Amino acid sequence: MKYCHATIITMLTLSAASYAQETPLGSNVQGLLRYAMNSSPEYAGMRSEADAAMERIVSAGALPDPRLRTEWRDITRGGEQNPTLLPGRVGSTRYLLMQDLPWSGKRDLKREAAESQADAARGRAASTWSDLVARIKTAYAQLYYLEQNKRLNQEILDLMVQLEKVAQVRYAGGLTAQQDVIRAQLEQTAMRNELIALDTERQQLRSRLNALLGRSSPEPLATPAHIPALPPPERLSVSHLEQRARDKNPLLRTETSQIKAAEKGRDLAYRNRYPDFTLGVSPIQYSGAIREWELMLEINIPLQQDSRRAQERESEAMLSAARSRREAVANQILADLSENVAGLDAAKRSLTLIADSLLPQSELTFRSALAGYESGKVDFATLLDAQKQIRQAKLSQVKTGLSAQMRLADIERILGEDL
Repeated sequence: MKYCHATIITMLTLSAASYAQETPLGSNVQGLLRYAMNSSPEYAGMRSEADAAMERIVSAGALPDPRLRTEWRDITRGGEQNPTLLPGRVGSTRYLLMQDLPWSGKRDLKREAAESQADAARGRAASTWSDLVARIKTAYAQLYYLEQNKRLNQEILDLMVQLEKVAQVRYAGGLTAQQDVIRAQLEQTAMRNELIALDTERQQLRSRLNALLGRSSPEPLATPAHIPALPPPERLSVSHLEQRARDKNPLLRTETSQIKAAEKGRDLAYRNRYPDFTLGVSPIQYSGAIREWELMLEINIPLQQDSRRAQERESEAMLSAARSRREAVANQILADLSENVAGLDAAKRSLTLIADSLLPQSELTFRSALAGYESGKVDFATLLDAQKQIRQAKLSQVKTGLSAQMRLADIERILGEDL
């Protein structure tokens, strides 16, 4: 069995190493998320805080450390000797071992409150991870669509080069003015300037993505290869997603845990009306032998009623505040969810409209304008307008696709899981 287990681990390790070699970091969002889970200092810090909160559970429910007291009596033996602390030479030595004992149920309440705080810490860690995932997915989508935008600009630049050649042919034949050639060259210069701006933006996005991954800014990232597909309409039911958000959202889980912790704190405040005890046992040594035993019981008297009533009112107020915070968080989460679902639906319908209508119409208009310009039926300005219509349609497709991916990332952040 041990050999089989070791073999499986070795196979998985080799498979992961092979996958890492075949898939460069940055080519897909799954690889980025795997890397971030192990390397993000932000997420690592929250996980450490959650681990620390888990360790506090044991100490919260533990008894206080016992105390040992030693008393040396008659250290001069009635003035017959110099002062000494040797137990066998003093009049008597009293040893007192004491243990504090809280009132029944107090330790359980403290432990349960610590467990709720640990759940809240785990919820905060999960919320941090959900936020980090959303930011990584958003940055990846921005980088992907920036690459698409760059490719589009390069295609348009190549097209403008072809249009310049057409204009030069017509100018050489005396069919058009030199202004057409100059306008084509101006358009090319503007496109090259946009390509420079896109390169700058790409570097900025890569630096941002590296920061989210816990890497230094200059480290290389592969070009994004593909973007996740948008979910089908049947998975975007608002009522179904709202229920998933109520059950899975990390912030709501955190606030629920905070309510439980506040309830335990309130119960503990009321339990403090009852006294705590201290038990002790005391052997007394004379010369070299233990000759007497004593028992001790100590009770604290809860007389400061004003202080305790104030603590009880404080605990009730803290519980009320925790409940109000959870309600406010739930309202905001559901509002954000509804907004993002509506935005994603609108983006999907826009993408369909662009792909089915706007792009084909723009391409048809351009081909018609190009044929008309070559035959002298339309001027160069009309041809440029047709070319700009294609460019605007494709840019709209890129921007709408990016908007849809950002909406999807926000929905998954709210749900705390992938759709």
